[in-house]
Amino acid sequence: MNLDITKEELLKKFGLNVKIARMKKGLTQEQLSEMMHVHLTYLAKIETGKINMSLGKILELAKVLNIDINKLLYIE
Repeated sequence: MNLDITKEELLKKFGLNVKIARMKKGLTQEQLSEMMHVHLTYLAKIETGKINMSLGKILELAKVLNIDINKLLYIE
């Protein structure tokens, strides 16, 4: 991982990973937010890199999407 990355860049890349994983599962933001019991705007802000997601929620997201958590956390 590039240690020169800024927090903003990290959040955007993580958000993109979330969006890609969601779309690969054929889910809308609304569907995924309901499955995770979070507000739609919270998920939208995650996908656009505007806010952090807790480690607990990242684990929950990986379970809901049935993917390896490393795929969500992978940053080139």
